[in-house]
Amino acid sequence: MPQFRAITDPDDPAVAPFRAIKERDLVGREGLFIAEGETVLRAFVRDAPERVASLLIDPKRRDKLEEVFAALPEGVPVHFADQAVLDAIAGFHLHRGVLALGRKPEPVAARDLLANLPERATVVVLSGIANHDNMGGVYRNAAAFGADAVILDADCCDPLYRKAIRVSVGAVLSIPTARLERDDDIAALLADTGFEGLALSPSASETLARLKPKRRTAVLLGAEGPGLAPELMARVRTVGIPMANGFDSLNVATTSGIVLHHLRFAEG
Repeated sequence: MPQFRAITDPDDPAVAPFRAIKERDLVGREGLFIAEGETVLRAFVRDAPERVASLLIDPKRRDKLEEVFAALPEGVPVHFADQAVLDAIAGFHLHRGVLALGRKPEPVAARDLLANLPERATVVVLSGIANHDNMGGVYRNAAAFGADAVILDADCCDPLYRKAIRVSVGAVLSIPTARLERDDDIAALLADTGFEGLALSPSASETLARLKPKRRTAVLLGAEGPGLAPELMARVRTVGIPMANGFDSLNVATTSGIVLHHLRFAEG
């Protein structure tokens, strides 16, 4: 069973990792992260209980979370703090009343992750995604439509940032992820590991609706505005999503959902 403890003093050293959350979000936590909300906590404990370091909970939510506590590894600290104390610790009004401190997974090389995926697999490759809402939305869609992994380039934001975790509804905690080094050649890496790269571009002559996916497919998505580098798109297959009345702009998370849905249900 976890270790239950009541917290009455916001300065209690036991809850120091939860203190001044927004400021700590900006400077980082050296291998740790904060996840927020009951839905996210349930996903975290279901998918990666061994990475839960501690919890900080409003005691009013205790009864609803008993089965979650029962699934925690032995000895995980569960701190209970009334709303006023909770807010003082966090540094803002925490209306969700649920915080988890988690350990980041050990980094995995992108080549190793791709090579070890099943014979039939779909991965998402993200380039320059700096918006945490978009990052979380892409992961949520990746989970919904069964993507096997996400590959991030060196310019992507951290998917384990608190807001990205929340927007993903906890999906970032379970989908295998690797980050590329700045000088990695993703087009070559995909080819070496048997993946066909599909770059999404509004200027592509081939449309998604006619696409028959290969057994191993990588969906390449760039940041809104700059998109993917032209030299990268020249080395992979480009596809587009036709839009009404010449409109040529979709949110990157929306794009990921459309493409992953097609790949999930198209015959390949």
